[in-house]
Amino acid sequence: LLKVDYDVCSNYGNWLYSAGIGNDPRDNRKFNMIKQGLDYDGNGDYVRLWVPELQGIKGADIHTPWALSSAALSLAGVTLGETYPRPVVTAPEWSRHIHQRPGGSPHPRGRRGPAQHKDRGIDFYFSRKKDA
Repeated sequence: LLKVDYDVCSNYGNWLYSAGIGNDPRDNRKFNMIKQGLDYDGNGDYVRLWVPELQGIKGADIHTPWALSSAALSLAGVTLGETYPRPVVTAPEWSRHIHQRPGGSPHPRGRRGPAQHKDRGIDFYFSRKKDA
């Protein structure tokens, strides 16, 4: 890995923040891997590149293989606990993202896509009131 934009303070700060031990104005915030995967790798291409065991899983489902049915896993050639490990933990914060599709497109089985908040300004994220 070659970092061409290396900035000690920014990089260490971001790593600490992602680990959940950095400075954050909001209480109890955690890095949500499922949401990040849907937002930045909606089709799962990056995961497929680095985790060949999951190449048979189509689309965004690759981010949550443990949530798939045994039939879907079998079709993809994945056996949890054998060809791919079972999750050590499943954070409660992941639950609202597990059955979502990237970009808000409806899932063929009726799942909803991630919420889009493009109209929210920075005041929304730093205020205590969350009625929006």
